Amino acid sequence: MHAAGASFVRATGASCAGRLVKRIKFATGELRVYRNRQYVCALTLAAKPGARRAMAVSVQARGGRAAVDRGRFTRQAGPVTVHALNRCVRATGSVAGRSGATGWFGC
Repeated sequence: MHAAGASFVRATGASCAGRLVKRIKFATGELRVYRNRQYVCALTLAAKPGARRAMAVSVQARGGRAAVDRGRFTRQAGPVTVHALNRCVRATGSVAGRSGATGWFGC
């Protein structure tokens, strides 16, 4: 889904392009954040893939709208991408009610 004026896109494929810059582990999975020159991409991976469960990932550049992927997945939520050239970014991820977050970084 794409809202008018928003600076985000849903990435295609199963992974993110760029360099891994953050990896936040939590009880039921992990949040991975990748960055290239202009974009930041995030995805949430389940620690134990299998049954469908509530999962979500979001990434937001400061001053912009968050890109979010939320639903019931077996393995991962995302990837989601935002344009973040020279901007602070934060990301959150959750699997089955447990979550992890980066806080603002890249400022």
